[in-house]
Amino acid sequence: MLVWLWLSTAVIALDQVSKQWAEAALSLHQPVALVPSLNLTLMYNQGAAFSFLADAGGWQRWFFIGLASLVSLVLVVWLARLDKGERATAIGLSLVLGGAVGNLIDRFLHGHVIDFIDVYYDRWHWPAFNVADSAITLGVALLLLGSLRHPETPA
Repeated sequence: MLVWLWLSTAVIALDQVSKQWAEAALSLHQPVALVPSLNLTLMYNQGAAFSFLADAGGWQRWFFIGLASLVSLVLVVWLARLDKGERATAIGLSLVLGGAVGNLIDRFLHGHVIDFIDVYYDRWHWPAFNVADSAITLGVALLLLGSLRHPETPA
């Protein structure tokens, strides 16, 4: 099912182009309102999801690069071993793979992940995210939905 790698490639391209645009068009930590509850705000995340380990002193960059590389390799192998009928799983894995590689590129080139989508309610802001994060979230949701629709039968 490696045919689905085009989707991963599309996610990576869209992610990287959107991050380049954000860096060119936005000023760091200066929100630009789009619609109520949605801003574009350039931010840099040296940690993982929800800024986990963001202030760890620098070693986390290489840890997350190694972890993302390993996860990406596992996803490619998993994708290659899928049967043709496992389309939803292939789409989910491809989205997660594209998002993981998109953020991996940031960590490798910049030492941090570029985030710019800022969703909020009143004064409560969800942690900023990007296209790669959105693809990962959507991919995981598809994988979870697929596992609920087709639960494993005990051996």
